[in-house]
Amino acid sequence: MHQADAIVLFGATGDLARRMLLPSLYFLDADGFLPEGFRIVATARAEMTTEAFREQAEKILADRPEGLDPQVWARFSARLIYVGADATTAEGAALLRPALDGCAAPFFFLAVSPSLFEKICVALAAAGLATDRTRIVLEKPIGRDLETSRHINAALGAIFDEDQIFRIDHYLGKETVQNLIALRFANAFFEPLWNNLTIDHVQITVAETEGVGARWPYYDEYGALRDMLQNHMLQLLCLVAMEPPADMEPDSVRNEKVKVLRSLRRFTRVDAADKSVRGQYTPGVVAGAAADGYEAERGQKSGTETFVALRADIDNWRWAGVPFFLRTGKRMPEKRTSVSIQFKPVPHSIFGQASIHDMTPNRLVIDLQPDEDISLTLMNKAPGLSSGGMRLQSLPLSLSLLSTYEGAGGRRRIAYERLLLDVIQGDATLFVRRDEVEEAWRWVDGVADAWAEARLEPRPYAAGSWGPSGAFALIERFGKAWSD
Repeated sequence: MHQADAIVLFGATGDLARRMLLPSLYFLDADGFLPEGFRIVATARAEMTTEAFREQAEKILADRPEGLDPQVWARFSARLIYVGADATTAEGAALLRPALDGCAAPFFFLAVSPSLFEKICVALAAAGLATDRTRIVLEKPIGRDLETSRHINAALGAIFDEDQIFRIDHYLGKETVQNLIALRFANAFFEPLWNNLTIDHVQITVAETEGVGARWPYYDEYGALRDMLQNHMLQLLCLVAMEPPADMEPDSVRNEKVKVLRSLRRFTRVDAADKSVRGQYTPGVVAGAAADGYEAERGQKSGTETFVALRADIDNWRWAGVPFFLRTGKRMPEKRTSVSIQFKPVPHSIFGQASIHDMTPNRLVIDLQPDEDISLTLMNKAPGLSSGGMRLQSLPLSLSLLSTYEGAGGRRRIAYERLLLDVIQGDATLFVRRDEVEEAWRWVDGVADAWAEARLEPRPYAAGSWGPSGAFALIERFGKAWSD
């Protein structure tokens, strides 16, 4: 795979570019990962000089906790070029050509609304910028359902080959998510236990404290199911559940993820009521401050869910009978993203009546937010003397990557750093293939159809709570409880 020599960042004045993409590119430069002569062409509709954009970028980077290194900034700012243009037209896209003069293999990062994907790609082709040496990077969501996803993918496929298209899910750039692959497939003692004989159930939680706020026009169309579960949560589920790939080549990994998605049991109208809960936050208190309800933020009533909890089942030999419980929501008590794998209890306790309530099953927890960590809960003897037999206690064993972070100067990398570097080098392993996207939409569409058939409306929950009471009843119905 050839190495890219430039990035064209569409939506360069937007929130994603300011918070994530420009800092990620800066840190890649600081660590020596940007190729010599690599160019950063920023573009948006706003009219602005390159000098003015550099000043904005300098302030963004200087305001970060890491601060700004003058030597790195001097090198990085020299790479920055700004072009004000409407890139949805061939004339606007053509304005980018002088900034790319001498670049043979640029890649285009579309940090813009999905509604603009097709228009920008068509404009790039018309301006002669879409060649067999270019790559294109798309931010989620890729469509709103299977039909719209297919339309976008077909439009892109008419201009770019599949191996030129990099669909981003930034969760896959997190150190801990990547370490899940290493944990499973680089250790002899985990993989033999990774099945329905020893694992009781799996929980995946993505909880956010913030509300929808000004994003309601987008969110009201998508809801929690399409905004979070279709991409981030199903990607995490795939990494937990996939079979060992033959190697780490992109298609080897992605083939196994597609198999998982195809094995997900389709939802029915009965499942909608028994195996899922929809919720919408009402006024409450989050982090000690009063929070409005979703309908107040939106300005009128809405049937959009801001919370989803459901049970998913994977119908294959490895996972038959193991429930996967997924929940995600806005206005939760804390910001948390975690995967909890609970093993089955020991078949018989030899420790007598005194310790019967001490016994807890082993649990492997992968935390992604707010801190990245991996911990394994083991049972051991409680220290001290006791009458009536040995007392036990659970002991969390941290498998965190602290040494890795310390080796990188104590800084936890932005997930986009890994992903941008992979695009530069042409490695698509951590990106989502077309059939992955469409299989995920097929399953999610089935959930949405089941909800519609069952007329399942969102249940209210107070901002600052863990969702409607039905979310607890859902998991308790199967004899489980949500992890703390």
